[in-house]
Amino acid sequence: LLAFNGLVWGLVVALMSLGLNLIYGVLGVVNVAHGALYMLGAVLGWALAQQWGFWPAAFIAPLAVAALAAAAERLTLRPLLGRPAMTILATFGWMLIAQQAVVLSPFGPGQQRLVAPVSGALWLGGTPYPAYRVWLAVAALALIALVWAFLHQTRWGAWVRAVRQNPELALGLGVPVPRVYTLTFALGAWLAALAGVLSAPLGAVHALMGADLFILAFLVVIVGGAGHLAGAVVVAVAARVLEGVLSAWVQPTEAQLLTLLALGALLLWRSEGVFRRAA
Repeated sequence: LLAFNGLVWGLVVALMSLGLNLIYGVLGVVNVAHGALYMLGAVLGWALAQQWGFWPAAFIAPLAVAALAAAAERLTLRPLLGRPAMTILATFGWMLIAQQAVVLSPFGPGQQRLVAPVSGALWLGGTPYPAYRVWLAVAALALIALVWAFLHQTRWGAWVRAVRQNPELALGLGVPVPRVYTLTFALGAWLAALAGVLSAPLGAVHALMGADLFILAFLVVIVGGAGHLAGAVVVAVAARVLEGVLSAWVQPTEAQLLTLLALGALLLWRSEGVFRRAA
């Protein structure tokens, strides 16, 4: 069960990592605010669920966060593209603004709970296991497959892949590169916010909930190979499963530290990423 818990959380991290990887691969931006987008999805989902229930909240909250991120990209990030230090500072500022906005809002600095919309348990290995966690794992796999289909089976997906490979050539071929930038940033924000609202029933919802997951998601992107989407998914799941298995022998904080050390060792072994060929 610890390994399956790791699988569930690994798929949540994979959703975050996909969005972070897309943004970095297309815009060349390390989005430090990605964890805050995850948090905003959970907080907004919690607020909407109080009035309309979980499923409408899970649909509306990620769209709202994506729209907010698209506006922020267009108004504040676009003029800074090509200047990595400035884009990191800008997204760091977004993170601080988002966290403080939540703390100063009616949500407050405390923690809230969101009830899982799927009740009951399934028997795994003779032990009852929450049915919502199983549903979440299946939903995350479906969403990952949906992102792959979008990137490889649609015209906009082809444009995203073209811009990721060579934005100047894509622009010369008539690809609307500025709109692709906005779409990619919005899609990355949508994935992070969706991961936040779907995983909210697994723990507490609070203003700093995305900080630790962002660190792991960033490491996953680097170890899997920046721009390599499948690598991010594989490394995210493997890291969380490893952490879950290690938790059976050591304390959770020690298991997390050992997992980070393992990721660091992989990065020392293949500095360009495990799933990327050396230049």
